[in-house]
Amino acid sequence: MPIIPLFLVGLASVLEQPAARCAAADPTGLVPAAWIRFTDAAERLDGTPYLWLGRTELQVAFAVRPQSGDAFELLWGAKDDLREATLIVNGVRTRARSGGYHGFRWLRLPVPEGLQGERYDLVLRATPDGQAKPAFFAELRLVTAASTPTPPDLKAPAYRAQVTQRNVAVAPVAQTEAFPEMRKLWDREPAPPAAPAADPRVEERFRQAERNARLATEAFYRCRRFVDGWLAHADPITGLIPRNLRESRDFWNGRDSAADNYPFMVLTAALTDRPLFEGRMLEMLRTETRLTCRLDRLPDDYSFSKQGWRREALDLEAMILDGAEYVKDGLIPLTEWLGPSPWSERMTGIIEDIWKHARIETPFGLIPTRNVEVCGDLIQACARLYWFTGEDKYLDWAIRLGDFFLLGENHPTRHSERLRLSDHGCEIVNGLTELYVAVSRVRPAKKQAYQQPLRELFDCILERGRNPDGMLYSWFNPQTGEHSSDVCDTWGYDYDGVYTMYLLDGLEAYRDAVRHALGNLKGKYVGAAWGDKSADGFADSIEGAINLLNREPVDSAVDWVDSQIRMMWAIQKPDGIIEGWHGDGNSARTSIMYALWKTAGATVQPWRADLRLGAVHEADALYLSLAAEEPWAGRVIFDRPRHRLYLRLPLDYPRINQFPEWFTTTPEGRHVVRDLSRGKATVRSGVELLEGLAVSLEPGRELRLIVEPTQSAPD
Repeated sequence: MPIIPLFLVGLASVLEQPAARCAAADPTGLVPAAWIRFTDAAERLDGTPYLWLGRTELQVAFAVRPQSGDAFELLWGAKDDLREATLIVNGVRTRARSGGYHGFRWLRLPVPEGLQGERYDLVLRATPDGQAKPAFFAELRLVTAASTPTPPDLKAPAYRAQVTQRNVAVAPVAQTEAFPEMRKLWDREPAPPAAPAADPRVEERFRQAERNARLATEAFYRCRRFVDGWLAHADPITGLIPRNLRESRDFWNGRDSAADNYPFMVLTAALTDRPLFEGRMLEMLRTETRLTCRLDRLPDDYSFSKQGWRREALDLEAMILDGAEYVKDGLIPLTEWLGPSPWSERMTGIIEDIWKHARIETPFGLIPTRNVEVCGDLIQACARLYWFTGEDKYLDWAIRLGDFFLLGENHPTRHSERLRLSDHGCEIVNGLTELYVAVSRVRPAKKQAYQQPLRELFDCILERGRNPDGMLYSWFNPQTGEHSSDVCDTWGYDYDGVYTMYLLDGLEAYRDAVRHALGNLKGKYVGAAWGDKSADGFADSIEGAINLLNREPVDSAVDWVDSQIRMMWAIQKPDGIIEGWHGDGNSARTSIMYALWKTAGATVQPWRADLRLGAVHEADALYLSLAAEEPWAGRVIFDRPRHRLYLRLPLDYPRINQFPEWFTTTPEGRHVVRDLSRGKATVRSGVELLEGLAVSLEPGRELRLIVEPTQSAPD
């Protein structure tokens, strides 16, 4: 049988349309002649039932005679990823691939020419050798020429369609090791030390620090290979990376390339390759700024083949979304770690020009958009920029949006029939609490005005938006309690807001809710709990847990994070690419966060793949384990209270894409550093620890250090 490839991703709008498109208004003149809607399917996305080819092979007979110009339309689902299916139409095999969005869109597939028979016999199945995940869809239609008799009401679940389903085995996540040459280093237990610590508790802390060192080394190595993998696909003219490696490899954009992928290439380079960080990564920022600023400093999609704009017409709403996402997901996290930098300058420029072009009138003043996700991004950005810059305009802008949602007719639960707690919805929940932090400190009257509406929001979420384990539904109806059947991987982002309310208002019920959710992770929410094993699903859920564990240590959740990170890592390919879309950067971000947890925020310069640094932070003391396969000399750099010294925040409240602080010092600090390997103790200033403690390592010999504030150090 001939193989007819139909790689239709990203083709003209005739092929891929928003789910709300009305077939009767189709400019091609095709109308539905037969269909099946999978209303009884077990799986659901945002309340829409769908059939997934990962579990089912579908056979459909359409009682319509084939004719030239017919097409199949699938209400094709995606979870910000790429999906693939094999179709066999009257014996002719084809493939379809689409995605890169969240939700459902219509995908049109022209039927092969020259088909014979009295009807259409269609088989849909997962592609055994496919490079993308199995497809899922909510509806399947056959559309044909307008001369076809008018069909009955499209609301009927089926018409002229006979369906047979066959269960198939679900393919597990591949567990092939991408870097087998490194496994020996990562898995090898070291020989017992020649002189173990006299106190068994101290010895166990060092043993744990050594285990943490191997985990951190693996995390950093995987991030470094992720950078190499994506740089290999950079545009040779501009040096910019594409949005995706499949359907969107011809352009760079703000909401994906710039927001999700590039920033964590920058951060990886800052931690593991300073020449790359100071060279190519900074040059990419300069190139992006030069090429993609279309309206003042607002970014727009840049096409590599056109060497110009991907869209002919300027779309202000799209550019505001691009800029807000770039700031919230990419530039703020970079600023949280790097402090003032060229990236923070790019951040302030984008936000200023978003507000420069605010044109939507409200009772509270002009705002840039009504898009709830983007408004959440902007509240987060402006709340932090107020503290970072000390300029009142940022807080005034954030308050304008806060008033719009909390004091007007747009309250997220009071005036809404659906509150989305998953990605693209959780931003407003967290953003409003970031604003609440700011007004609590400097605008007490506004804090008083916001308190009751915010408590109403979170009380409703906790009452109607979570399951008995404390996991949050992807969406729920605040009025009726109706909710999605699935839980969201962004649960931790929403709980950041819950915990911030606890910090500010002292409501123990909010703290208890966070601890309840953390305590129910282990043994229940493993692997596919966040969808079908997407690396991004792992990343968001792991990151949410780490950020909350920084405030509320729950031992079972620690074990859960350690198990889930390995499942996420197993998805990475030998070339460093994880899944080949912009969400790869989210996996790198989470791996960096995990590594910094295992080192208590300490880093090394220069980094090397065989160098192992791990830590355990117990009370006021830090127990450090360092080792290398070859001689190494460099600096161990300790973390600082970045929330205060860089962002100037009044307290370290949990926030989206934050890199938590574990063990920190300040320039004014003084610490005793005990070298147990050499039997030496010295007093070091905070400045010395922040600039880097000079260390040299002998091959295969572990160096053990205890770092304590001088007032806590024993004589």
